[in-house]
Amino acid sequence: MEETKLIWMDGSLTPWKDAKIHILTHSLHYGAAVFEGLRFYETKKGPAIFRLKDHTKRLFYSASTLKMKIPFTEEEINKAIIETVKKNSVQSGYIRPLIYLGYGKMGLSPRGAPVNVSIAVWPWGSYLGENPIKVKTSKYMRIHPKSTIADAKITGHYVNSILAGEEAHSQGFDEALLLDYQGNVAEGPGENLFIINENKIYTPKLGNILAGITRDSIIQIAKDLNMKVEEKTLTLEDLYSADEAFYTGTAAEVTPIAQVDDKTIKHSLGPITKQLKEAYENILHGKNDKYKSWLTYVN
Repeated sequence: MEETKLIWMDGSLTPWKDAKIHILTHSLHYGAAVFEGLRFYETKKGPAIFRLKDHTKRLFYSASTLKMKIPFTEEEINKAIIETVKKNSVQSGYIRPLIYLGYGKMGLSPRGAPVNVSIAVWPWGSYLGENPIKVKTSKYMRIHPKSTIADAKITGHYVNSILAGEEAHSQGFDEALLLDYQGNVAEGPGENLFIINENKIYTPKLGNILAGITRDSIIQIAKDLNMKVEEKTLTLEDLYSADEAFYTGTAAEVTPIAQVDDKTIKHSLGPITKQLKEAYENILHGKNDKYKSWLTYVN
């Protein structure tokens, strides 16, 4: 990881190397923290953060599922994110807001633990590489929606993702695919899935997956391009027989899928995936005024 200069912690910018927490921080022991991942991109008008308000809104929603009372408003967090990007003088990169239960209380119950907030920024390139990827169906099931709150970005959930991802990597694949408790396609460890068949786009419906902001963006872009999009239950056979497939996510952006298990996807970078990927990238870099409301300029 490339270090930057400052991390925002509970209202103040702190030197990177001094941004520390106590070993008895509650969230470190029990996984009860929430986070967001945002990207910002270089544009002709300077760095621009993609869908800042939507990410912050989801951050507050995730915190509410754990009954965490954030000591800042959404507007204050938005301003802090902008300030952190600006003060670090980075033109493009990744933003990680984290809300966690701090030092002062141990035991499973979070009652009485302080709620702390941090915002870190660093340069980060392509998450899954520049080429179409190979995906392995994991033996690990996506977290059951009745065992937790599946659409919240709770840190403890991502142990599920780590197990699936490491399993895939150990077998020579680039990324994992998790099925839901009914054996249907859910999502990647940190990505939503789309497939294309006969020029129609399909993606798993909400309920067992994270409501990804990039997922929502791609659905909107596709509809604006007069493409047909349907959110529905997808099986592995649907994926195996797809003409095209791709992952989406803040880190992954739009990543084409070339292979799933031992099945080769018909087009590793098909025409619809290519069109959506290019349209998305143009928006990120401020090249499409239709979506200018999705960008928050730092300068």
